[in-house]
Amino acid sequence: FFSDETFNRTMDLGLAEDHFSRPVGSFVASDIEQLKQAIGECKKLILELPEHSERQKDTVVKLIHLRLKLQELKDPEEDEPNLRVILEHRFSKEKSKSVKQTCDKCSAIIWGLIQTWYTCTGCYYRCHSKCMNLITKPCVRSKVSHQSEYELSICPEIGLDRQDYRCAECRTPISLRGVPTEARQCDYTGQYYCSTCHWNDTAIVPARVIHNWEFEPRKVCRSSLRYLALMMSRPVLKLKEINPLLFNFVEELVEIKKLRQDILLMKPYFLTCKEAMEARLLLQLQDRQHFVENDDMYSLQDLIDISSGRLSCSLTEIHTIFAKHIKLDCERCQAKGFVCELCKEGDILFPFDSHTSVCQDCSAVFHRDCYYDNSTTCPRCARMTERKQDDEPPDF
Repeated sequence: FFSDETFNRTMDLGLAEDHFSRPVGSFVASDIEQLKQAIGECKKLILELPEHSERQKDTVVKLIHLRLKLQELKDPEEDEPNLRVILEHRFSKEKSKSVKQTCDKCSAIIWGLIQTWYTCTGCYYRCHSKCMNLITKPCVRSKVSHQSEYELSICPEIGLDRQDYRCAECRTPISLRGVPTEARQCDYTGQYYCSTCHWNDTAIVPARVIHNWEFEPRKVCRSSLRYLALMMSRPVLKLKEINPLLFNFVEELVEIKKLRQDILLMKPYFLTCKEAMEARLLLQLQDRQHFVENDDMYSLQDLIDISSGRLSCSLTEIHTIFAKHIKLDCERCQAKGFVCELCKEGDILFPFDSHTSVCQDCSAVFHRDCYYDNSTTCPRCARMTERKQDDEPPDF
């Protein structure tokens, strides 16, 4: 085994603790060369020391410190600006010292203790300060702002030959055999990427949800991962146009659609009710603002929550709170109810009641059985038509 003399000589090359103190002034090439020499000797020493011995473990720790020190010398922390704008990325200088981050450009670990790094406030792209001038991919948030729509074909592959056997993003040569670099397919775009642009991250793909009601995460490239994350809560999916048959197979969708339609019928009551405005009842849907604007647009997050059952529970609870305010708690809202003009019997009716029907022309509310069984026109529409005729000047 290694002699004590050789071990001590190697430690003197740079493994002693005092070597880690940063000298005053600028670094010269000899500092880096000295560290490289010490790292090389340290590697040899680890291989020749008794396996699992305390000396070997200590030497491994020292090797890690040496490498970190070398990295610090190569990438000294300077007075970096707090904000940098590159290719529509708005990079903010990070203060976190976590070592669990990975640079999205070079795929290496970001050593927060000794390296300066930035995060894009738009798409959360992370990278070393030294890698920022090498970035070629624009901020994904700009794509979300200018093109808020999904690829709705399932894995639209065009073939690696159509990509000229190059990564769809950085144009690095790739092949299915892994020579020179492994080609990895993105299930969202259908294109192939290198291992630097595709880390085998997984995400739920919108096209598979809409066409197959399938929520199994699939492997996607880094840019698709960020784009899907930023688009997750955007209501850009009009299911009735994209795949209307989905409502025939997914009962939960029919239930959610009915709840949304009821909420839209309740909205006018709240907009004219002082108590409801003060209680800010509609703000219970602030995370899904589109639910109080229409009943046909969905976000991918909506569909995920429908599949899991979470949305049905929360929306039913909100529906109950809204109905209670209108029908029980607020006298002003109660006064805006309807009496069925066809049978003139029963309780006060509201358009969102399950046993009612609403006239599409004048919005009068009737018992469903009465409205469907009556062959005459809506009484309210008839009165309005008669009044309009009476107001017209006679023809001479």
